[in-house]
Amino acid sequence: MDFLTRLRTIARASWPWVRIPFWIALGLLVGFVLPYTLILNKRVQDRFNELVFAVPTRVYARPQELAPGTPMTPAALELELTFAGYGNDGRGQVPGSWAKDGARYRIASRGYAGPDGGELPKRIRVTLGKGQVQSVTDAATGNAIKATHLDPARIATVYGAQQEERRIVHLGDVPPLLVTGLQAVEDRDFKHHIGLDFGAILRASFANLRAGHTVQGGSTLTQQLVRNLFLDRGQNLTRKFNEALLSLLIEAHYPKDRILEAYVNEVFLGQQGSQAVHGFAAGAEFYFGRRLEDLRPQEIALLIGMVKGPSYYDPRRYPERALARRNLVLQQFVETGLLSAEQARAAQAAPLAIAAAGQLPHNRFPAFMQLVRAQITSDFDDGTLSAGNLSVFTTLDPAAQLYAEQAIDTSMKGLGKRGAAAQAAAVVTDADSGNVLAMVGSKTPGDQGFNRAMDARRSIGSTIKPFVYLVALAQPGRWNLASLVDDSPISMRQPDGTQWTPQNDEHDVHGQVPMLDALVHSWNLATIHLGLSVGLPRIKAFLESFGLTDVNPSPSLLLGAQDLAPLQVAQLYQYLAADGHALPLLAVRGVVDGNGRTIKRYEVEAGQGEYQGAVRLVTWAMQQVARSGTAAAIGNSGLSWLNAAGKTGTSNDMRDSWFAGFTGSHLAVFWMGRDDNKPTGLYGATGSLRAWMELFRKLPTRPLQAAPGEGLELAWINPADGKRTDATCEGARQFPIMAGSLPADTEGCFWQRVGNFFGGGSDAQPAPVTTAPVRD
Repeated sequence: MDFLTRLRTIARASWPWVRIPFWIALGLLVGFVLPYTLILNKRVQDRFNELVFAVPTRVYARPQELAPGTPMTPAALELELTFAGYGNDGRGQVPGSWAKDGARYRIASRGYAGPDGGELPKRIRVTLGKGQVQSVTDAATGNAIKATHLDPARIATVYGAQQEERRIVHLGDVPPLLVTGLQAVEDRDFKHHIGLDFGAILRASFANLRAGHTVQGGSTLTQQLVRNLFLDRGQNLTRKFNEALLSLLIEAHYPKDRILEAYVNEVFLGQQGSQAVHGFAAGAEFYFGRRLEDLRPQEIALLIGMVKGPSYYDPRRYPERALARRNLVLQQFVETGLLSAEQARAAQAAPLAIAAAGQLPHNRFPAFMQLVRAQITSDFDDGTLSAGNLSVFTTLDPAAQLYAEQAIDTSMKGLGKRGAAAQAAAVVTDADSGNVLAMVGSKTPGDQGFNRAMDARRSIGSTIKPFVYLVALAQPGRWNLASLVDDSPISMRQPDGTQWTPQNDEHDVHGQVPMLDALVHSWNLATIHLGLSVGLPRIKAFLESFGLTDVNPSPSLLLGAQDLAPLQVAQLYQYLAADGHALPLLAVRGVVDGNGRTIKRYEVEAGQGEYQGAVRLVTWAMQQVARSGTAAAIGNSGLSWLNAAGKTGTSNDMRDSWFAGFTGSHLAVFWMGRDDNKPTGLYGATGSLRAWMELFRKLPTRPLQAAPGEGLELAWINPADGKRTDATCEGARQFPIMAGSLPADTEGCFWQRVGNFFGGGSDAQPAPVTTAPVRD
């Protein structure tokens, strides 16, 4: 009997015994395994197709300009570099690194793409001196560079439901060493197996059995990808079965390159708080502060080595473990011919060079981010932002933001118990463009709660006074800074029948005084008389032209009985800082999609400017406020070189402390007060002014021009009658006036001498101006 015949005989004899199990197995296959496989197959395809959309929306600061003349200090530049994820490696050769030699910095920029185009990576030398950039040169050629920019720091990430940090890259953009090194360490037969490597499984089982514990894994890259995409971390037969089946399905549907690309973008590499770090690109930023394509062999080896256990080999928590694992991977690179022994030794000798902190900021500046959302909400709703794959480029200046936070913290601590009970807010803008550079909504940095900079509307006190004077000075035929105003008692009946009897802070009066003195010393009574002469409706309409609503129609408006948020006060003062150009305050520059295409730009073109002569007069007067008036602390300090213009403000019963002031390149508004609206015991000069000064002790900025602006002339005027006189006449004072607004002829000193001869003198002669109090 031949073999086949014998086999058939055995089969017929065995059939009764295997018939039932066979049909049960066939039934399970047709009734369960096949439908289950079809369901998993659909899940695999859907999940793979979703991968490209799993990118969160990123929010960036503005790119830091580096050009000769740009205000800059070493501290500010190093803060900017650190915040943007640059590392000081002592050489400044690798993109994302820098080195310092005295006042000269070597910086290897990474380049960037943004709504305004962008720049290519380059190596530059930057020399600082006298509070500014002295020169910028190309490190390769030595040629001078007119202007360049550092790539903007990432300041926030807008997530959907899952807190996962990713940066999708295409396989062609991944360093070849990472692609080949990953396979050499994790799956050397990746190009040949079907999703399961039975040889590797047997080898791992034997090694683990011999060791008595797990020392080697047999999982393929495909199986690891399955775990990240579909499965939990459980260890049971059902999970093992699903892992194997899903791996086979993935291999059946997708080419090896597609599977490897998914793995490179999906692999889990660490955790920062609630943020899971997925993908080698995100890992490169998180651990090294650099882009994946800029990594060196030792850094690639560390990331590949961490795949085995991101928590166990965390280089920040366990540097010795991480170093040993990295060097082992480098040795495997040598064994597989990816690196020479000499290259590996050099890489093994290098330090880990991990960035000091994770470079994955998630809403680090919540107050500023609230403004960003408010300004783009008409174009991008929360759903669109959370869906991800967008890049939002903002106007935030990291140095200005951090210095503003520090200024509030320092000044609050210096106020003792008064500071402990109070809160604070600040807005910093670019004086020329209206770009919002910083916003602080709480004295506690990073506080996700109430944003006082946008939403705390409080009485602004004397901060409103420059605009009362501005409306008057916009009529140069009637008013100038030498015009006399009446600082005498006044009492008015209110619409509700009560009597309003305001007073100066010192409860004194000064009679007829030049407008300049009234503003410099913030005299309430003079301001009220002036405002009533100008006309309340005119002043109210001017304020409403800035978008303010519910402007107080009563005379108390003239003393700041108007509730505004710091952002609204900044909008008003921006008009002064921008030389009479009404500029909306912008926090967003543009939005770019996942393909690098600009889909929205936000920009404002300044007009010709309005009432510039009046604005320049008010600015000059506010500079005197900072020299000898209620903000004289500026002039008496090391900040006098700024020639800053500013105004203090204090609301009734000292509930709110304000200061708004600007230099040649920055405007900053600070507010201090209590959330329960109880008195703080702080004037504008003893509270918010201190924070303003703390900011500008650190923030690089340009001084404001000291001389009166274009279109103004300095004239000697007799304050008694507002007419031109000789500089030698008694009481003559020099004031800036609009050119041509006063007759060129002078009255001389003749009538003054006549009056003195008869023992007279004008009753309108202003009272002597004494040193200003340090309060508003």
